[in-house]
Amino acid sequence: MTFEIAATPEAAIDRLERLYSTAREGLRHDLMRFFETGRPPGAEERERYRYPLLRVTWRPDQRSFVRTQRGYAKFAVTGVHQTTVTQPAEFRTYLLDQLRPLAEDYGAIIETGPSTQQIPYPYALDGGDELGRGDVTASELARYFPTPLLSLVGDEIADGTFELVEGEPRPLALFDAVRTDFSLRRLVHYTGTDWRAFQPWILLTNYHRYVDQFVRLGLAEIAGGTAEALVTPGGVRIDRAGLDETAFERVMSAPWHRFQMPAYHLLRANGAGVTLVNIGVGPSNAKTITDHLAVLRPHCWLMVGHCGGLRQTQIIGDYVLAHAYLRQDGILDELVPPDIPIPALAEVQVALQQAAGDVTGEQGDQLKRRLRTGTVVTQDDRNWELRWTQERRRINLSRAIAVDMESGTIAAQGYRLRVPYGTLLCVSDKPLHGEIKLPGAANAFYERAVSEHLKIGLAALDRLKETGATIHSRKLRSFDEPPFR
Repeated sequence: MTFEIAATPEAAIDRLERLYSTAREGLRHDLMRFFETGRPPGAEERERYRYPLLRVTWRPDQRSFVRTQRGYAKFAVTGVHQTTVTQPAEFRTYLLDQLRPLAEDYGAIIETGPSTQQIPYPYALDGGDELGRGDVTASELARYFPTPLLSLVGDEIADGTFELVEGEPRPLALFDAVRTDFSLRRLVHYTGTDWRAFQPWILLTNYHRYVDQFVRLGLAEIAGGTAEALVTPGGVRIDRAGLDETAFERVMSAPWHRFQMPAYHLLRANGAGVTLVNIGVGPSNAKTITDHLAVLRPHCWLMVGHCGGLRQTQIIGDYVLAHAYLRQDGILDELVPPDIPIPALAEVQVALQQAAGDVTGEQGDQLKRRLRTGTVVTQDDRNWELRWTQERRRINLSRAIAVDMESGTIAAQGYRLRVPYGTLLCVSDKPLHGEIKLPGAANAFYERAVSEHLKIGLAALDRLKETGATIHSRKLRSFDEPPFR
């Protein structure tokens, strides 16, 4: 099978879908036959198990210079760029958004064909339960079928550590097919939901109480006709036909507790849906989930969680809009060293502040009394207060106004993986000023604050949707950035 030049981006994706479907279905067919009869695939059959390859060429004699303010779908250099692709039908909208400007603005040549990268056999199966058939072992499967070689899966392109070989094609995208498939399966594992349910606008939180409010608001949207359905862990799906007085209880009794970071997806028309993920506590979880969410190429992720207020003038329930991060989480120090600044993204900052005013009804000085902009310290030690004598000087020098365990990690991951990011936290205690989180006070605070805070996050995403392509800031591009965002 040879490479073909596509007349249009649509035609290119059509062929990618055909190539992928043929390869995946061939692999699946041979796996099922092996389970049932023990007959292994032959050499010719194994040649079919290959991801499709997308190649885009910009030649110097086409259009020498294109001036654009887009933060994506642009060439840094002329030449050949390519990547392997998985699930092209599911990623069709994203692929078209990237290919159309390259074809229209640069006159780029688009080609498709089979790659040399094989599809690992677990990625040909939908649920993985098929592997439990009979007495077939993993070692037997590995003799005849391609396996997930994690030693060959990495983020060298995103991290800028890949080696360019003279005369060889450059990367077209941050993630190739096998890296993407790896993360799609991990998303299912950690969140308990099908990766296809994830929406392009993402809220991350560190308290399950935000889930309660998200479900209530989601069900209200479905009843009002502004949302199509709510998808929750364990495969529960509530749409308009399933709305009744038991809908909330059915969602909340779903087996979310079986999953480390349960996700809830509010499906809306035209790509306006929102996903909420309860990532739990700590920078390790924050990095884990964003490593995998990044392959979906979401438009934005926002952290909406709780923090400790560091200033005497703050009161419980105040908001903190992170403008900078003092990263003491440690988890990304090799990938994004702490001395690398993580810039605030203007569009996100403005949207969060305006959304806070919209939801609270407060403006000007009144809003400033409740919403403070400043540096957030992200710690890897939940009991950092016990080291206050050692921490005091550094926190004082940073002029920090709040402390948490996830926000700096999420922002650094957004910067590293080119996903627009932002943080709006709510002060739930003031550990340095005698206002610690006790059960009675905490419950009263949660009842009052969580609903309003979540509404601000959702309103901010609504505002960001109106910004269009400008949300994908050029601040996130490296010097030798791949054309695809």
